[in-house]
Formats: sequence, C-alpha cells, structure tokens
Amino acid sequence: MVLRQMVVDAVVLEGRSIREVARSYGVSKSWVYELVRRYREGGDAALEERSKAHRSNPRQMSAEREEKIVRLRKELVDLGADAGAQTLHWHLSQRSGPVPSVSSIYRLLRRRGFVTPEPRKRPRASYVRFEADLPNECWQGDMTHWQLSNGTEVEILNFIDDHSRLIVACEVRPTARSRRARGLPKSVRYLGDARVGAHGQWGNLQRAQSSRSHWFRERPRRRRCAL
Repeated sequence: MVLRQMVVDAVVLEGRSIREVARSYGVSKSWVYELVRRYREGGDAALEERSKAHRSNPRQMSAEREEKIVRLRKELVDLGADAGAQTLHWHLSQRSGPVPSVSSIYRLLRRRGFVTPEPRKRPRASYVRFEADLPNECWQGDMTHWQLSNGTEVEILNFIDDHSRLIVACEVRPTARSRRARGLPKSVRYLGDARVGAHGQWGNLQRAQSSRSHWFRERPRRRRCAL
C-alpha cells in the first residue's frame, strides 16, 4: 500500500511522467497507469490490493443442486440407510441429469456440517527428524527380504550414518532361517558381520540402532527370525 501511494503521489501531485516514475521505483509502466486510473476513479480506497480469485466459477455446484443433495441425504438418514458421498452419488446417478463427482458431494457435506473431517494421515509438521550431531555417533541398521529371479531368497543389509546419511555398509546374504548357530540367530550374525566390516573402513562406532530391535536380541522371537 505504501509503494502504491508513493507511485500515485509522484504522478498526480508531483507531476512526474509515468515513464520516469516507473523507472525510479523499478516497476512497469502498465502498473503505474493502472494505479493512477484506479486512484482517479475511486480515490485512496481504490489503491488497496484486490483479490486475484475468479469472480465466478463455472464448475461450482448450483444452489438448487446442493439443496437437492441435502434433501436426498435427509431422506436416507430418516430411512436408516447409509447417506455418505458414495451412496448419494449412486442414487443421483439413477436419476436424470448431470451427477456431481463423489469428491464434490463430500465437500458439500463437509461444508454444510454433515461430515466431520478426519485426517487420514499424520501431518508432516508433526514429524521430528532425528539427526546425529557427529559422524559415527549413531548408525541405523535395516534388513530387507528379497527374492531373486531364480527364486533364491536373500536379505539385503544396510547401515547408514545418522549424521551424513552415508551408506556405510550394504551387503546381500542368504535368507536367515530356522535354528541358531553359534548361540546367535543368523540375522544377528549377518548384521554383526556387516557392522564389523564397516568399522574397518569408516572408523569406530559409538552406537547402532534399528527400528527392529529383535534382530539384536540373543533369542529370536520364533524359530524363523523376524526380518
């Protein structure tokens, strides 16, 4: 608003040319022309920023159609039947005339207060990303089960550094199954071998963790290791 008023004052009160004012304030000549025209037609109030939204939406549902959908919903509720957007869309499709989409019907019901919106997903703002302060302060371990084209089942082992997101270890091993060997499940030995190998290349590690902590237990939860 301040810039608009200064531009208009420079033209109207000071008598400077539009070209000169536009060059002085670093704006386009067409914008200066528009501001001066609006000021001369409506005064200072006309210089307020205007909404850029469309004045009308040709795809907007008409009030008559909205009332028709609301009446249909009330009829279904009185009968004890389902009255959600999908059901309303089906009933409307059995009648003549254009039928709004399911999403349009849902937005109408929500706008009228018939539906209480419930977020399906946790908002991104609620997530707090963890990041270690120093390299090798913490590694994250993960194991993914995969089947090769010849039918062989393998486990893909990964360790990443929580500070730099560097993949410090990535190995493929046969699927860890059945009984324990040397007192530890194979899955634990695989992860341990991968971690030891990464130590030799990237240095000493302070701690390692995984969302699947049962990999690091001395006893598997079942006869077949959960991976």
